[in-house]
Amino acid sequence: MSVDLRKQLREDQERIEAYLSHCFDGRTPYADLYDAMEYSLLSGGKRLRPVLTLEVCRLCGGDVEQALPFACAVECIHTYSLIHDDLPCMDDDDLRRGRPTNHKVYGQAMALLAGDALLTAAFELIAQHGLELDDPRRGLAVADCLGRAAGARGMVGGQVLDMAGEDRSLSAAEVEELQRLKTGALITAAAEMGCLLAGGTEEDLAAVRQYARNLGLAFQIRDDILDVEGDEAVLGKSVGSDARRGKSTFVTLKGVEKCEQLVEELTEKAKESLRGRFENSEFLCWLADQLVRREK
Repeated sequence: MSVDLRKQLREDQERIEAYLSHCFDGRTPYADLYDAMEYSLLSGGKRLRPVLTLEVCRLCGGDVEQALPFACAVECIHTYSLIHDDLPCMDDDDLRRGRPTNHKVYGQAMALLAGDALLTAAFELIAQHGLELDDPRRGLAVADCLGRAAGARGMVGGQVLDMAGEDRSLSAAEVEELQRLKTGALITAAAEMGCLLAGGTEEDLAAVRQYARNLGLAFQIRDDILDVEGDEAVLGKSVGSDARRGKSTFVTLKGVEKCEQLVEELTEKAKESLRGRFENSEFLCWLADQLVRREK
């Protein structure tokens, strides 16, 4: 059974990689701009967010191929956030996915602009392909969903809280709110977009949202564990960075053992929210289990 699910995941990832690799074909080069954009966009990764968009769309009875550009728009947003997070004015990281970070290769100014360009490219994709939908209002709903998740009420707001929390003890509620915005908002939006594109009901959307929120929090707590116990060669980035910056995390608040238990509990909650609503939630439940045990 899991072999077939792994094949499905691999096919989704290959579909996403192929689309991303041709996103900017035929465009006039402006110095190293597109090289810098593709350096980070095509550097691999789990492609969790676009996979969620595709698979939730499938779960809700939608067309996966039609959802593909929107899924890749989410990955453009995610990649831009990584480029900016790594800048010296943010987390000042030298390594990402086993390679030098974008600004180490192209300089800080070009890295900043590459991130800006990926952000705007995401909404360009949504605008272009939203007009091709049978109901263009779905495209507007997707743009609204992603815009809220990526901006001040979501990922950007979470990054601000993250920076403000350095060298300061945060409460559990503050850490959870920070991560709900910084990491969880985009993961939740990716899943919601799949439901919106498929024309799912409000009940479908509520179940998908609950799944993604629990998944996103479990994902972040697992990240916090790996920052303490992970293998740098496997992770492709430095470990111990949270401690060096004086950040409060789930691990600093609860310890590794409690965090591992919490990841399991959140994963079960995520799966249960789908089982109660959809007949064929096998893949998304399996995916949640894979993320619990991930080593990178």
